[in-house]
Amino acid sequence: MNLPTRIAAAQRLPLLYARALPFPFLRGAPKLGFVSFSHQSRRLRVGFSIKMAQSLEICDVGVENKLGVVRPATEEYAEEAIEALKAGKVIAVPTDTLYGFACDACSLEAVNRIYEIKGRKLTSPLAICVGDVSDIKRFAVTDHLPHGLLDSLLPGPVTVILRRGESSILEKSLNPGLDSVGVRVPDCNFIRAIARGSGSALALTSANLSGQPSSVCIKDFENLWQHCAFVYDGGLLPAGRAGSTIVDLTRVGKYKIVRPGSAQEETVAILERHSLVEEATVT
Repeated sequence: MNLPTRIAAAQRLPLLYARALPFPFLRGAPKLGFVSFSHQSRRLRVGFSIKMAQSLEICDVGVENKLGVVRPATEEYAEEAIEALKAGKVIAVPTDTLYGFACDACSLEAVNRIYEIKGRKLTSPLAICVGDVSDIKRFAVTDHLPHGLLDSLLPGPVTVILRRGESSILEKSLNPGLDSVGVRVPDCNFIRAIARGSGSALALTSANLSGQPSSVCIKDFENLWQHCAFVYDGGLLPAGRAGSTIVDLTRVGKYKIVRPGSAQEETVAILERHSLVEEATVT
């Protein structure tokens, strides 16, 4: 995009936001591939999507678009985001917990770019994001899990750690040396739509410098916009800065809470309802 086009796009941005609000697809309206949330998955997040949509009106959507990269996180921009991912770019997106940096998990160059942007150690693994629960088996081993468990946990503010297995289509270059991977299916239609459209998994991590507070509004990481192809604004996210609850499900019949996150109590209740037992802590 040439400079005059970027400037014109930036000048039109407030009008784009005005047309987009209040982003009804965030409340689960199934439009143009944006799927609604199942009744089962709602149990973890009753009322969350409505709160998220309401918060968009509170966030300063008139934030100065200095670089012409900010877009509303609406379905009309999903294809643009997908093309950026396929081109090996890094984008910033809202989830159901925090803002994150995302790229094609199978692009070594893009993955390395995320590490550079965050100043993150290469030994710190990245999670992946997929569009639907049914996609998880392409990237990780799930056949040892109780029937219906993943559908009860996801979509939602939970990261499940699973073994990759020999059949995983993930590149070996992602999190080298690890035989497990964290998987997310956020309760956010925008990121799920672009994950589906990418035809791959997205590498996903919080949009902030390593060791700094996580981001719940795009202003929180404004100093990093310059490193992104696009920054998609979903407003002020209401879940706080705790992030997703991370649970290790690599062992048959066991679970281990790695990080409490924003949904520990609900997550544990679902795990134990499916007869999983907490893994004993080794001292």
